[in-house]
Amino acid sequence: MEWNSKQMMAVALSRQLEDEKTYIIGTGLPLIGATLAKNTHAPGARLVFESGLFEGNPQEVPTSVSDLRITYGASVLWPQYRYFGFQAVLGRSGGIDAGFLGGAQIDPYGNLNSTSIGDYFRPETRFTGSGGANGIATYCDTIITMKHEKRRFTEHIDYITSPGWGDGPDGRKKKGLDPDKGPRAVITELGILRFGDDKRMFLAEYFPGVTTRQIADNTGFELDVSRAVEAEPPSEEVLEVLTKKVDPARLMT
Repeated sequence: MEWNSKQMMAVALSRQLEDEKTYIIGTGLPLIGATLAKNTHAPGARLVFESGLFEGNPQEVPTSVSDLRITYGASVLWPQYRYFGFQAVLGRSGGIDAGFLGGAQIDPYGNLNSTSIGDYFRPETRFTGSGGANGIATYCDTIITMKHEKRRFTEHIDYITSPGWGDGPDGRKKKGLDPDKGPRAVITELGILRFGDDKRMFLAEYFPGVTTRQIADNTGFELDVSRAVEAEPPSEEVLEVLTKKVDPARLMT
């Protein structure tokens, strides 16, 4: 079966979820990836949504975290303020394996900006801000999804909405954050980037049909591509589930 870049990205996101572990899921492709994981290799993964719903078991893609389709099989539907308290307590205790985030800008250490472009007080563009993203990045490991463009992958971001690894190995500790929590991976339409011992981003996998040069040219800072390998393409079985069950109307893929 043929596949496109969004489908490859959704499959790559789904591979980040493990069975019987707990994840905070947001709207968009992370929702597709999580639903795909639940319907393939990780049926016991526990999904937590910022709308206050816990352990939803969607059988097809919801359009957002407020879509009633995510309530199927759920164990809890709480008011949203309880979700924020639960996120902090469980994240701090290690009960959440990872949360999925996105942003407008990212720097080499995984710090994210979803607040504004330009001067904070006189911005060129103002975005919606943190929402629950800062709390997730503060207390949990994160998996980040981004569009791979040089203007987004930049050496210095205009505002730190959600902390990554700070400025290196001791960056989080210096800010009073858990030094053992932080970004695990950045997944784009071109490949998967991870963080080394120096906590700086490097290219781990490039998607089939993409070159390391293409990725480097679309990154606004020096990127180590020497360790990169080609990602495994989606299997026919997984694509069948994605296109026939998870997202049959092709709403997001």
